[in-house]
Amino acid sequence: MTNGIGGFASSTVIGANTRRYHGLLVASLNPPVGRHLILSKIDESIIINGVTHNFYSFQTPDFTMEGFRYQQRFVMNPLPTFIYSIEDVFIEKKVCMVYGQNTTAVIYNIINGSGSSILRLTPLVNFRDYHFNSSRQHMIFDQIPNGQGVAIKPYNLDINIKINCSEGAFVRKDDRYFLNMDYAIERERGLQSTEDHFIPGYFEVEVKPGEEKEITVTATIEKDFEKRNGSELVRLEIERLNGLLKKAGYKDDFARKLVLASDNFIVKRASTGAKTIIAGYPWFTDWGRDSMIALTGLTLATRRYEDAREILYTFSKYEKYGLLPNVFPDGGDEPPYNSVDASLWYFEAVNKYLAYTGDSEFVFEKLYETLTHIINSYINGTLYKIKMDEDYLIAAGDEGTQLTWMDAKVGSWVVTPRHGKAVEINALWYNALKVFADIAKKMGKHCERYEELAERVRESFVKSFWNYDRQCLYDVITEDFKDSSVRPNQILAVSLSYPVLAGDMAKKVVTRVWKELYTAYGLRSLSKRSANYIGTYFGDQHRRDGAYHQGTVWTWPLGHFITAFVRVNGGTRQARLKALRFIEPFRDHLRDACVGSISEIFDGDEPHVPRGCFAQAWSVAEILRAYTEDVESAIYNKYSFMV
Repeated sequence: MTNGIGGFASSTVIGANTRRYHGLLVASLNPPVGRHLILSKIDESIIINGVTHNFYSFQTPDFTMEGFRYQQRFVMNPLPTFIYSIEDVFIEKKVCMVYGQNTTAVIYNIINGSGSSILRLTPLVNFRDYHFNSSRQHMIFDQIPNGQGVAIKPYNLDINIKINCSEGAFVRKDDRYFLNMDYAIERERGLQSTEDHFIPGYFEVEVKPGEEKEITVTATIEKDFEKRNGSELVRLEIERLNGLLKKAGYKDDFARKLVLASDNFIVKRASTGAKTIIAGYPWFTDWGRDSMIALTGLTLATRRYEDAREILYTFSKYEKYGLLPNVFPDGGDEPPYNSVDASLWYFEAVNKYLAYTGDSEFVFEKLYETLTHIINSYINGTLYKIKMDEDYLIAAGDEGTQLTWMDAKVGSWVVTPRHGKAVEINALWYNALKVFADIAKKMGKHCERYEELAERVRESFVKSFWNYDRQCLYDVITEDFKDSSVRPNQILAVSLSYPVLAGDMAKKVVTRVWKELYTAYGLRSLSKRSANYIGTYFGDQHRRDGAYHQGTVWTWPLGHFITAFVRVNGGTRQARLKALRFIEPFRDHLRDACVGSISEIFDGDEPHVPRGCFAQAWSVAEILRAYTEDVESAIYNKYSFMV
């Protein structure tokens, strides 16, 4: 779960942290970046008639605490809820973040049995960059009394970590630490897998026989946190989420779940004062390319039109050299612009915005100048050797640059070199010219030049990229080489608003991609028939990056495959019903990897283990977009608000 400013809470369904990124409060000190682990977890025990029962779980290298044996259920509807049964006592634990704040509340509802009980709650505190692990010898924490709790000042910084409990007393303990918490997932990834946490003490709450009691523990770094009981915080968050569902307007349960998943990625950025899109949790921030690909699904299919407008306008203000930022930096530095496709995806996002809202006035007044500058920069040339060639196609980069989405590099090893003329870049280029010509025409401006240029691009594209031997498209072409690797990039030639391919060629591309790349959870990044195919994304960074685009399954291109499939099959109800089969596996996946969201990637080989970010913006966005635009809308006729 997230807090709308880049912070988040995550763990496992048994409450045992298995990643360095797990924690009840991972705060964003400079929204949406500067993320720090604040509260790792709370270890809970209940003492019934003098007997202690620990219902928390963890692992160290030589010990496993199996508190999950007391756990009855885990429910995510919509907040994570853990239910325990211990002797004749029921305990329900609910976790809730406060939207717009670096605050987490953990609410315990205890239904006591026949004896007297004492609930003991022990917070495990930290303060470190979420990409690293901490150790006891580096922890310098001062404790300050704070009402029914404690305030902790880390490293003499101007930050107070305040932890309070609505009931009972806080028992202070000095110089206590949890040592060697072990993270199995980090060990699997070849990273340091153990760390320590600071224990300031614990809360004790007495519960009488037969008594029902609500106890709320809050952890915050906010200076002006307004104390409220747990039920009130939960009510406010559920009301907010229900408001999003009402705005989106779907009655379909799957679409509603994806609407809630989408909300996690739309956050406020402090440096721009505007909304942005987090690319993925737990480790990504906001990326230009990802934002433009995900914008339709996250903001338009959910009817969050004001957010869409704000994101498009913000990116337009940061356009430079005809390029959009590849990523916004954590500090106030100049953003890097090393992306050839982010600016071209911007045209698709703008066109979709127009299609959903009909808000041409905003596009004409706020975005047209940016669109013009991008088109002219690509024609005349800009950074990174991005320039329209004599054949009207876009060439970009050299051996030392990674400008497309397949940009994995390990040291000096460029795993998937794609400099030259990449197939999806030129499909996007054609689409951008058509979008721009259409907007110019609506504004009463001369558009013939761009219409003519688009036609020349189309002719050159077909001539240059069509692979007669494989009956599909080359992936990249240079002056002396044509890469015949079968990759998912070619599907964009059929799926964009203005497809550069049509007819028999388009059908053959869809067929080739289906036969060689399709899996239940997305498209393989490289055909299994290739000698360079790697079927598992596993191990240390060198091995993982080497597999990233060499067979690993990506979900986001599946959305475009679904659109292309429906399109080449005439958009009939039968085609859309058949396309529903591509969607169905994600109903199951929403209960997998990250409950309620969709992973970034999966192994290319069966059983397609989910990997990478456990919640990815463009994965969620593209499945929601394809489902609502290409499948659900035609079957149930619920999409009447689209212009």
